[in-house]
Amino acid sequence: MTEEPRFIAPDWPAPARVHACVSTRHGGFSTGPWASFNLATHVGDDPRAVARNRERLRAALALPAEPQWLEQVHGCEVVEAASGGAPLRADACWSKAAGVVCAVLTADCLPVLLCDRAGSTVAAVHCGWRGLAHGVLAAAVRRLPVPAGELLAWLGPAIGPGAFEVGAEVRAAFLDRHADASVRDAFAPLCDGAARYHADLYALARAELARLGVRRVYGGGWCTHATPELFWSYRRDGVCGRMASLVWIGP
Repeated sequence: MTEEPRFIAPDWPAPARVHACVSTRHGGFSTGPWASFNLATHVGDDPRAVARNRERLRAALALPAEPQWLEQVHGCEVVEAASGGAPLRADACWSKAAGVVCAVLTADCLPVLLCDRAGSTVAAVHCGWRGLAHGVLAAAVRRLPVPAGELLAWLGPAIGPGAFEVGAEVRAAFLDRHADASVRDAFAPLCDGAARYHADLYALARAELARLGVRRVYGGGWCTHATPELFWSYRRDGVCGRMASLVWIGP
């Protein structure tokens, strides 16, 4: 018998009809570097194990439908999710229909979940540094059929700034788009004097959401790299599984 899946519930004041959670690496059927609750089909895991893990995900959460899985490419494409739909090439999905589950897969990148105060719209956004730098959050917020001021955002588990070392080109990609203090402060130079920085994905996402008019932002504070007992980390492990961040509207 495998252990029961373990989930993280967002700490945000979403309406009661909005449901959300993040899976951890515990509670599935995968083995090896994907042990045990890997939910991604593109990382080299046995497809049969992934299928069983996805079945267990649906059962454990009593999901109303198969999630809208995405073929994520670190871009800015935003799609409307469909109930049980085929995977779509995008890095964000949204829905205003009850019973449609939006999902993104991560293992260091930042998952951002969105809903409005009325519980009429939800979205899941995959924010790696490339997507954040090129505007995936802006694309998602602007695609939603509600004002940005009505939105709540929750920042899920991602690599923390102490572990996320990047080159000067990453900092430049953000400054080219928004050369303000909130971006500069999200990059801390390494002490060795090299043109390298520790980047804070959480701070960059909060700054972007503030620019977009999303003021109610919750979550953050994890580090996938530093928490191997709960999370995979691509930067730490290389070959590894993926966690799912999901959000949907109940009846």
